[in-house]
Amino acid sequence: MCGLAGFIDLDRRFTPDARKQIARAMGLAIEHRGPDDWGVHDERDVALVLSFRRLSIIDLSEAGHQPMESSSGRSIIAYNGEIYNAAEIAKDLEAKGHRFRGHSDTEVMLEAFEAWGIDATLRRLNGMFAIAYYDRVSRRLTLIRDRMGKKPLYFGRLNGAVFFGSQPKAFFALPGWSPEVDRESLAAFMRFGYVPAPRSIYSGVECLRPAERIDVIDGQIKDRYLYWNVRNLAAAAQRSPVSLGDKEAKIRLRDLIDEAVARRMVSDVPLGAFLSGGIDSSTIVASMQSASSRPVKTFSIGFQEAEYDESQHAAAVARHLGTDHHQLIVTSTDALETIPLIPDYYDEPFGDASQVPTFLLSKLTRRHVTVALSGDGGDELLAGYSRYRIANNVLGAANKVPHALRPAAIAALRNAPSAVWRLLEPLLPKKYGQSPLTGRVRRLADLLERGAEERVFQAIVGQWPDPGVIVRDAVYEDDPIWLGGLRGDLPGTTRRFQMLDTLTYLPDDILVKVDRASMAVALEARVPLLDRHVVEFTLGLPEHMLQRGGETKWLLRQVLYDRVPRNLIDRPKTGFMMPIDQWLRGPLREWGEDLLDPKRMESDGILNPVPIRETWDQHLSGQINWQYRLWCVLMFQAWKRRWLDGAHVAARRFEQT
Repeated sequence: MCGLAGFIDLDRRFTPDARKQIARAMGLAIEHRGPDDWGVHDERDVALVLSFRRLSIIDLSEAGHQPMESSSGRSIIAYNGEIYNAAEIAKDLEAKGHRFRGHSDTEVMLEAFEAWGIDATLRRLNGMFAIAYYDRVSRRLTLIRDRMGKKPLYFGRLNGAVFFGSQPKAFFALPGWSPEVDRESLAAFMRFGYVPAPRSIYSGVECLRPAERIDVIDGQIKDRYLYWNVRNLAAAAQRSPVSLGDKEAKIRLRDLIDEAVARRMVSDVPLGAFLSGGIDSSTIVASMQSASSRPVKTFSIGFQEAEYDESQHAAAVARHLGTDHHQLIVTSTDALETIPLIPDYYDEPFGDASQVPTFLLSKLTRRHVTVALSGDGGDELLAGYSRYRIANNVLGAANKVPHALRPAAIAALRNAPSAVWRLLEPLLPKKYGQSPLTGRVRRLADLLERGAEERVFQAIVGQWPDPGVIVRDAVYEDDPIWLGGLRGDLPGTTRRFQMLDTLTYLPDDILVKVDRASMAVALEARVPLLDRHVVEFTLGLPEHMLQRGGETKWLLRQVLYDRVPRNLIDRPKTGFMMPIDQWLRGPLREWGEDLLDPKRMESDGILNPVPIRETWDQHLSGQINWQYRLWCVLMFQAWKRRWLDGAHVAARRFEQT
């Protein structure tokens, strides 16, 4: 894994030496992504400069150094990621007479681009990648992101320059860059807890969408399109679903996962896996161990608070499979020491509190290995989230309430005193939810009011339902996929909710979380369940293979049960979370009070302190658990202080040479 950055100095404002100095500074900003090697290349004819930081995984020799020039001298590349079928592509190129200098996947991809063209090569690539590729003949810079969005790539324009990089923090090295918050993006962040691509938190900066290709010629974007479209593939797959029986489908999924895992176990450095003891990570580790002659190194963390701790389940799976298991029990002190570091490594606001345990898990893992396999993606692809069931149940209940009576029902739910709901709380079975009943009732009122299926789902997965109330001067419009845009392709609600997650939550939350946390400690995280062949197969599975008999991820469970006993796996899903609600009322309260100081928020002119402080006071009193909404605001405030408030911006400015 690595980091890249660069820019085209269209107006020739800088000398070649100055360009290299700026590019090197851009690379230093993301040094944590690649501490093993660095390189800078200046393409003087077009004033394009590429900066690269390398984490050496395959071909540790100088032959893997980047930026890399092709053997013909026609093109040059800077690339972050791994191509898992590079050996197969290399064989095809060798059969046509090509001879390689080393065995890095970078060289294979670079030569394939020249031999077959970019689009033809992309159709063959199986991997994760963010690419900056320059063709000297066409004078074209091409920026590319992998199919599922595992690796990030941002770009923008500034004062006669086109710039790009793995993380926005690299752009602080650009002379004249004055970062400003994009308020529509901030509103989107407050709604979802992440900034959805193609937005970024900064005005004038965009993030490539998964599977997006952008061609830049003479500083102008000439082409911008998706070279692989998961939405279209899902629609086609549902028109011709998988017709295999249960046994045949299980064998097919098992084989695809085993192949994906085997590809990701190729490494010239030590390798292991994250293991939570849940279905997804246990499936990956079981596959790894079945293919390995030695105990696989596995890693998990737990919490002192029993209701959040799954470490004993991970340990039980590890014992059954015979892995070399390592675990860490996280204390509130560990978390408190980590939270101030979050803005440094995420460098955009990020509201998923599981970022903290993910960072601590990555840190533990990096002490032993350089590559770790992860189980991410199973919930989205195989309908594992309980929110799909909850959304369908809510829709069913809402449809039973006549439209004429809904306003009265909504008013009754919202206006009843909180004391009434607290009195009823002990009488309601826990299967209907764990959060305080007062909050759940108000959420139900919101859902009844929203009505449309996608709006109901958005209310369940979202945080602030009306972010315009707290973000000043923000006019935010939802993407058409939240307004019914998927209904023609995917008429079934569960499949539609899965696709919403696959297009948004998966790449913009889950994969961002894992990328930033792992890269913060120079750990490469690989995700076998998001192998293109696994993804394409699951898109065509009929719903009864996803959910059956009250079980989620039914088909994946059958694969796992052949290797791990059911009794070690079957339990309620906990999620990778911390007791944020308790900590905000306890050890994190002073930190929260400082960040939510109403006078400072008022003077900043970005957030409206009144509804935020009301929410904070309600949480502190124990009336309602608003931990997730508050965490979004707290993460934005912490990020703003780190990256926008005064000293940091001034310290990172570079004078024009």
